[in-house]
Amino acid sequence: MAVLLKRLLRRRRPPAALGRPLGRREASLDTHAGAAVRVRFAPSPTGFLHLGGLRTALYNYIFAKKHGGSFILRLEDTDQTRLVPGAAENIEDMLEWAGIPPDESPRRGGPAGPYLQSQRLALYAQATEALLKSGAAYPCFCSPQRLELLKREALRNRQTPRYDNRCRSLSEAQVAQKLAKDPKPAIRFHLEGEAPAFQDLVYGWNRHEVASVEGDPVILKSDGFPTYHLACVVDDHHMGISHVLRGSEWLVSTSKHLLLYQALGWQPPLFAHLPLLLNRDGSKLSKRQGDIFLEHFAAAGFLPDALLDIITSCGSGFAENQMGRTLPELITQFDLTRVTCHSALLDLEKLPEFNRLHLRRLVSDETQRRQLVGKLQALVEEAFGSQLQDRHVLDAAYVERIILLRQGHICRLQDLVSPAHSYLWTRPAVGRAQLGAVSEKVDVIAKRVLGLLEGPGVSLTQDMLNGELKKLSEGLEGTKHSNVMKLLRVALSGQLQGPPVAEMMLSLGPKEVRERIQKVLSS
Repeated sequence: MAVLLKRLLRRRRPPAALGRPLGRREASLDTHAGAAVRVRFAPSPTGFLHLGGLRTALYNYIFAKKHGGSFILRLEDTDQTRLVPGAAENIEDMLEWAGIPPDESPRRGGPAGPYLQSQRLALYAQATEALLKSGAAYPCFCSPQRLELLKREALRNRQTPRYDNRCRSLSEAQVAQKLAKDPKPAIRFHLEGEAPAFQDLVYGWNRHEVASVEGDPVILKSDGFPTYHLACVVDDHHMGISHVLRGSEWLVSTSKHLLLYQALGWQPPLFAHLPLLLNRDGSKLSKRQGDIFLEHFAAAGFLPDALLDIITSCGSGFAENQMGRTLPELITQFDLTRVTCHSALLDLEKLPEFNRLHLRRLVSDETQRRQLVGKLQALVEEAFGSQLQDRHVLDAAYVERIILLRQGHICRLQDLVSPAHSYLWTRPAVGRAQLGAVSEKVDVIAKRVLGLLEGPGVSLTQDMLNGELKKLSEGLEGTKHSNVMKLLRVALSGQLQGPPVAEMMLSLGPKEVRERIQKVLSS
């Protein structure tokens, strides 16, 4: 770079900026010259994937699939000091878990790779060389100490910190002299001229006069790594990105990026800035919250479809917001022109209800239900392990029966291994005194229930059991039906609250109910 700089001391002014378009028209989704739709999700692996990132990735994914295009994952890892070990792998793992895998990525490869910015440094050097040749960029020799003093002085004067463009006016001789002492300066982009207006597909016509409010930005650091502004422009160009769908926090930077496109002689993609995803109280999602990371939701047993559903239901982009949409439905219904500028308020307290809805949908599908059976078997083994007195509770038929009976009553599969449902997997320790406190007629009730279960050709259904238990209570003078149900609930589960007794009996099956009742009689 130092040799190149010495050859490029004679600078030219950058080309004139584009003028402001006349009038206002509706945003067009058409790609340039009919090019294929190619969008990218480009997070920095400085942390694990959270709900805000998932929402940006999802909108890119469903836009690509809606238009028969490609969804690309690019990791912007040029800030080597802030990289978090395992974050790069986590991002791709979580996209696959969520059911929105990229078509091209560091793991999958693709025609526009590599997909890690740290492996694309030669491209950024080439672009920087072109900008230096045209005079659109220049070397900056300012020390970190001087830049810090500028920042402090601005803050002391209650001004926005900005670089004063000091090195822009260095003479050829001064540059040559400084290069002899500092052969690896930072490279800054020359912000000059009127910033081009652009038509954002969400926010409409925009123009930000960046040159009047900020100093010339660094585009290539002294260590040879680019800053975000240069890297995203170079990569979007070489990867053939047709549309950039990203968070609205980058809206102000877009004029700067368009100046870079203009200086490099490249055609920019179309831009659509997505409104922020906020907490219910309007505060920003913070990585410090901990519970917004996808790993947290996956470990807690929430379904990917429930997360995709809730983060789209609280925003815009669809004709109407409704619960229960699946990914194929999101793709079909999505319309970028319906995305509004209003921030989306996320109410995670509603997530269990979203999850309940999607869990019931999976239960109704035989193939999906078999997968749920396998997952619940693993959860039971993990939760109870050696406590299982009878390993027949792991039989697929039994586990499936539990899922079918409890669907609609649970939000997550994990709920079925909570203490409230432990009676399904282990036999409770219930003492006679505990039952006697509920009713004096423990033996009478127990024997009548056994008789009910031992009738010839008895086919148990919940309605039949409810009716028979009602008759049983009516035949016990001075004993309330509620007390009979309470006694049976305690005998079967060791708990005072839970599902209806008839459902408990149906869940456990006649054999297990008989064993638990007989245990009461023998205690």
